[in-house]
Amino acid sequence: MPRPRLHRHVRSSFDYDYFKPCATCLQDIDEVVLKIEEMESIRLKDHLGMDQRDAATQMNVSQPTFHRILTEARRKIACALVCGRPIRIHGGTYRMTMTSKRRFKCYECQYEWEEPHGTARPEKCPKCGSANIHRAEEDRGYARADRGRHGRQQ
Repeated sequence: MPRPRLHRHVRSSFDYDYFKPCATCLQDIDEVVLKIEEMESIRLKDHLGMDQRDAATQMNVSQPTFHRILTEARRKIACALVCGRPIRIHGGTYRMTMTSKRRFKCYECQYEWEEPHGTARPEKCPKCGSANIHRAEEDRGYARADRGRHGRQQ
């Protein structure tokens, strides 16, 4: 009997969970399911350019396990691109780390507030009740990474 999988640590939540080619009919094609930890491995290694050992440490897995997760993620993404399949980001064995909070901004009243990782995305602004809310610009996963890595937003 294999030992149970340990939860991988994920620090970034993604505001989206689906990509699809614009010319496909979703009833006619199978989707590729990319696990949350696979998406996190792509974010750490390919987007942020982290060393594989550092990324493995951040995800609380061994370097060979990180390599397997990353290889599987890249295989799935390549399959989706080559075959024109949609990608659903869903599931996996992971735990959101509580080292930081997510910042949200209301685009009606400009109010900003924080929510801990691992909680659901707020549906309305706590101040004015508007549903026109988004992640604060400085807290968007990829925008934040671009600023930190290059010193400026690209």
